[in-house]
Amino acid sequence: MHKSGFVNIVGNPNVGKSTLMNALVGERLSIITSKAQTTRHRIMGIVNGVDDRDGQSVEWQIVYSDTPGVLKPNYKLQEQMREFSDSALVDADVLLYVTDVQDTPDKNADFVDKVRHTRSRLFLIINKIDLTTQHTLEELVAFWHKTLPEAEIFQISAQQHFGLDYLLSRIIDVLPECPPFFDKDQLTDKPERFFVNEIIREKILLNYDKEIPYSVEVEVEQFKDERSLIRISAVIYVERDSQKGILIGKGGAALKKVGSDARRDLETFFGKKIFLELFVKVDKDWRQKASRLKHYGYDLS
Repeated sequence: MHKSGFVNIVGNPNVGKSTLMNALVGERLSIITSKAQTTRHRIMGIVNGVDDRDGQSVEWQIVYSDTPGVLKPNYKLQEQMREFSDSALVDADVLLYVTDVQDTPDKNADFVDKVRHTRSRLFLIINKIDLTTQHTLEELVAFWHKTLPEAEIFQISAQQHFGLDYLLSRIIDVLPECPPFFDKDQLTDKPERFFVNEIIREKILLNYDKEIPYSVEVEVEQFKDERSLIRISAVIYVERDSQKGILIGKGGAALKKVGSDARRDLETFFGKKIFLELFVKVDKDWRQKASRLKHYGYDLS
């Protein structure tokens, strides 16, 4: 027997969707920071395995999708991010709606209503249970049982890997019998350059405040895999000249730190020495321009 299916992860910002995705996949595919809007794309992670169930060997393939946190769009980039989240509601075999013990339960009620009407098998995930009391947890379970009565509720800590074995077991239980959708050695649908972009953008999120991280897009211009190292040249685009100056910093110190931090993570990700060059350019108001969003890979069509 072989089981396969698409398991899409949705929810509000900062509830731990990317942490859960990485834990379930066993690889660091989604970048993680404490800031909202860290994830901008749907990011796929593919996991294969074999289980013995009721004396029968069952092979399986789970295709996970991490999605941007649900938000009310203020500009075109956020509109595209919301579309990524909305699209995840209609093409899943199993939908994981992730909340946490600090989340406002009625936040983005319109999206929760869409979740309520999904045709996918629905799992409600209460994350970060190590940060609350049993009484509060019981109240949350009661709230979500009433709000999403069709959902099966799971209490986990993705960061501590608590409750994930049972969650994975239940996902495999409900997967349809189906041949694999992808080659067994494929980890994701994204190219190598995508993860270079994401790792650099993560370091910008961690090193800058206010509007700078949200005004940034990264594009790899050169990715040359040589015998002993990988040579990467990337451009960081900002929306205004003033942002360019802040990003570079006095004497280039701020940009140098981003490059150094990114290079270390890239060497871990690729298992190889990295030579990284970063440049900063202005792409005026790119977040509001459909043509630029399409160029940067945000177009769903």
